[in-house]
Formats: sequence, structure tokens, C-alpha cells
Amino acid sequence: MNAEKLIRRSAIGLAFAGLLAGGAYAQSPDPTPTPHQEDIQNDKKDIRSDKKDLAKDRADRDADQRDINKDKRDLAKDRADRNKDLRDINHDRRDLNKDRADRNADQRDINRDKAQLVRDDKEFGANSAQAQADRKDLRADRADRNADQRDINHDKADLAKDRKDRNQDQKDINKDKKDLHKDRKDLRKDRRGHK
Repeated sequence: MNAEKLIRRSAIGLAFAGLLAGGAYAQSPDPTPTPHQEDIQNDKKDIRSDKKDLAKDRADRDADQRDINKDKRDLAKDRADRNKDLRDINHDRRDLNKDRADRNADQRDINRDKAQLVRDDKEFGANSAQAQADRKDLRADRADRNADQRDINHDKADLAKDRKDRNQDQKDINKDKKDLHKDRKDLRKDRRGHK
């Protein structure tokens, strides 16, 4: 039994010594890594950093593509607005020319009616039926001329507003073109990897 006791005590002593050694090893500072281990750790760190950068670059590229698509839509809309304004301008110019022609015709009628009134006043007298009819025609022609002048003024205001709209739309087009160019440049830069 002595041998058995001795072996048991030796095993217990070795286990206890192992526990003490393990505890001491756990509390000791990490041994300095070898240069090869440092390279591996740095490489892993670089890989993680590169993955994060890659994800950010992809997000930038996608955002730039969305910006490009939005700028294209804006550009198309602005061009449509500009073209509509140009159609409005042409329509207003035709209306203005027509109103001017109407006003000029009414002024010619007024001048004819005035001459006719002077002739009728001399020939039939100031209170004659012919002179009264001429005065009535003259009033109607003046009313027509004044209405045509109001139309001309209205058409001029419309024309000025349409030109202003067209100019603003052209400015928007130019801005959208510049934005589109910048976004495409950013996208090319992102695809090349920020060189």
C-alpha cells in the first residue's frame, strides 16, 4: 500500500503543480510575437480595413449612379419644360402679331369713319342720321381698337413671362448638365479606385 499511496500523492502533487503553473502562465504577459506573427496580424488588420473601404467605395459608387439617374431625369424634365415654354412663346408671338394686325385694322376703320363723319357733317349736317351712324361706328371701332390694345398688352406680358420661364428652364438644364458631368466624373473615379 505504500507504493499505491506514493503514486496517488505524486499524481495529486503533479496535478496541483500543473494548476499552479497554468494559473501563473495565464497571468504572465503575452510573449512578444515573432515578426512572422506580427505580419500575419497586420495583414489581417489591413484586410479588415480594406473590406470596410471597399464597402464604402461601393456605397459611393451606387450613390453616384443614383445621382446620375436623377440628374438625367431632371435634365429630361427641364428640356421638356423649356420646349413647352418655347411653344408658348411662339403661340404668344402669333397672338401678339394677330392682335397688332387687328388693332391696326381697327385704327384704319377709325380713320375712315372720322373722314366719313367730316364729309357727312359737311354734306348732311352734324345731327343728320348719316352723321349719327358715323359717330356710332366710330365709337364701336374705338372700343374694338382699345380691346385689341388690351389684348396686345396681355400678350406682351404673357410673352415676357414665357421668356422668363424659358430662360429659367435653360439655366436648370445647364445646372443639371453640370451636375450630371460631375456625377459621372465621380463614378469614374470610384470605379478606378480613387486614384
